[in-house]
Amino acid sequence: MENTSTDFPKTKFTREKTLYSENIDELAKNRELSTLSGIPIKEVYTPEDLRGFDYSQKLGNPGEYPFTRGIHKTMYRTKLWTIRQFSGFGTPEETNRRFKYLLSEGETGLSVAFDMPTLMGYDPDHPMSRGEVGREGVSVASLLDMEKLFEGIPLDKVTVSMTINGPAIVLLALYIAVAEKQGVPQEALSGTIQNDILKEYIAQKEYIFPPEPSLKLVIDTFEYCSKKMPKYNFISVSGYHIREAGATAVQELAFTLADGITYVQKAIERGLDVDEFAPRISFFFDSHIDFFEEIAKFRAARRMWAKIMRERFGAKNPRSMWLRFHTQTAGVSLTAQEPYNNIVRVAYEALAAVLGGTQSLHTNAMDEALGLPTEEAAKIAVRTQQILALETGVANTVDPLAGSYFVESLTDKVEEEAWKLINEIESLGGVIKCIQSGYFQRQLSDSAYRYQRSLEEKRRFLVGVNCYRAEEPPKIPIFRIDPEIERSQVERVKKLREKRDNRAVKLSLEELKQAANQNKNLVPYVLDCVNNYATLGEVIGALKEVYGEYTEPRIF
Repeated sequence: MENTSTDFPKTKFTREKTLYSENIDELAKNRELSTLSGIPIKEVYTPEDLRGFDYSQKLGNPGEYPFTRGIHKTMYRTKLWTIRQFSGFGTPEETNRRFKYLLSEGETGLSVAFDMPTLMGYDPDHPMSRGEVGREGVSVASLLDMEKLFEGIPLDKVTVSMTINGPAIVLLALYIAVAEKQGVPQEALSGTIQNDILKEYIAQKEYIFPPEPSLKLVIDTFEYCSKKMPKYNFISVSGYHIREAGATAVQELAFTLADGITYVQKAIERGLDVDEFAPRISFFFDSHIDFFEEIAKFRAARRMWAKIMRERFGAKNPRSMWLRFHTQTAGVSLTAQEPYNNIVRVAYEALAAVLGGTQSLHTNAMDEALGLPTEEAAKIAVRTQQILALETGVANTVDPLAGSYFVESLTDKVEEEAWKLINEIESLGGVIKCIQSGYFQRQLSDSAYRYQRSLEEKRRFLVGVNCYRAEEPPKIPIFRIDPEIERSQVERVKKLREKRDNRAVKLSLEELKQAANQNKNLVPYVLDCVNNYATLGEVIGALKEVYGEYTEPRIF
């Protein structure tokens, strides 16, 4: 059912009609001389900008506190970042084929994108799923789907990242179950489940339950995985979606670390030892187009998290202080106009992530402003990382920009501004209170408005959009989902319900509800449900009976 028409139009060696009235020097004179966060940029930076700079306190050597220069001593000299592509569409079988294609092209880790019904905890045959099944990710409703998704992919050898939040506990259970069917014990599994519900209330809005029970489910996974899955990252605290919703780099950093603080505090309140669970916390950041600000953001993030973990939470294990992070290039920086320009944007954003010390990287495909990536566009995105790793030389030394008057000054300024926002959030009662009051929504809408105005007033530029616009933009293939996919997924889930042991399903769902009412850790109960082939919608439906559903308050 996959649209395999990925051949690009043959190049015509004729000059493209472009509006050449703009003069680049004139445009540059009008640009804002500040970062996207509004931090003013000086004409030149000198030692005066680093007066009193203490190397041991601000930088330290790579692999040493405060980890500004990287969490590993040798960084990419001995192990490159993991090359990932966010992949998923249609049926599990189709996504399985795309996974194998990307692995054959040199991808070193899988990242699973789920469709909207899966993200919201609905089965394909639910009325709310109509028209959305398999559209922007893969449809997964049961262990049967998960078996098809990873068929022929050895889960003891490939790390898998799953972008799922509201129903994360169910997808984690499905992943454990399918691995065990492959003969892979859960203690051997490595990878990441996003599982960051707070950023859903702040930015992405794919929540199911109210904040408190949702946080409870997250901490259930902390507790379970820290005891039984020592190689597995049970959360990826995500700034990416906050940034995509309109945040600046400073806001992304501050809001993400504030969320991280909340999770750590809740885990400690559960009775977990910080040095038992903190080493498996990971992060996920956006790499936007403001090159040096992004590098400064990543470096500041490591330093801030190390300080938070050591000074606030008393962590003793250096690994508890590591800010390990995955990066994705900025989806919001991609343009539907002149999509080939996106290849260049993505390459610069990827370079910023690498110079900032990322552990894992996804490069967006050039056509993602138009639809899901074609195979050819996905391959170019993978090749971008391979060229970066093997040809440019940027991986040959650790933190090559350290000591730059500009970079160190900007890193300090980004950190300073981020601390101001974190302190403001805490003065307002913390993350949950700020969600309920609409603080984050106002912050994001205001910053998104300011950025849009800067484009409209031509104080900032998007080439091909508000300057150098082509009269006839190139036409490129668009990946389209076969509408037959929805019918086939609906049929699959109906047949599953006919063939499984429905008595066992009903019993396991009742036990899950009882455990939820008794405030028990729910991971083992969800695992029983999915092993009996209860569907995602049935498990989430059972929990809705206990926890209810969340409706966001109106913010004016």
